[in-house]
Amino acid sequence: MSEERFQTESFEELAMPLFDQLYNFAHWLAQNREEAEDLVQETYAKALKGFSSFQPGTNFRAWMYRILRNSFLTSRTGLRVSKTVSLDSDDDGVPVPSVPDTPESILIERSDERLVQTAMTALPVNFREVLLLCEVEEMSYQEIAEALSIPIGTVMSRLSRARQALRQLLRQKLQRT
Repeated sequence: MSEERFQTESFEELAMPLFDQLYNFAHWLAQNREEAEDLVQETYAKALKGFSSFQPGTNFRAWMYRILRNSFLTSRTGLRVSKTVSLDSDDDGVPVPSVPDTPESILIERSDERLVQTAMTALPVNFREVLLLCEVEEMSYQEIAEALSIPIGTVMSRLSRARQALRQLLRQKLQRT
């Protein structure tokens, strides 16, 4: 088997299981299905082209996320994103008691999901990406640091600020309703 074919098959084995996760992350970042599809396609093309520079034994998943993020940041959508959020609230949210699944509770849960999704889209990209990688993709702080090419302390700081900003946005949206 030729070296090039071996590399392509190895790449496929490592990369294809990540497709759905990468697409979901791209969609959250770009907020547009077509842009997300383009980002994932560009990510896979760049990763395959640069696969020879990937060091076996390191975190392939983080490497792929880093490529996707960098592609997003240099895309039209990524360059346009520049939102700020006030972080001046120290209040913690009141815990909501558990409710059995009833039609009413399901409707409330779905409206809560929409509320959270709307608030997430209002966050700056650097906050949104750490929240998504930690809470949705369940990456460790170390994996997030590798994927975003930032120190682990920055991951923890951004995550804390992102959660605080999300709390504040949700609180504001709930007060309006």
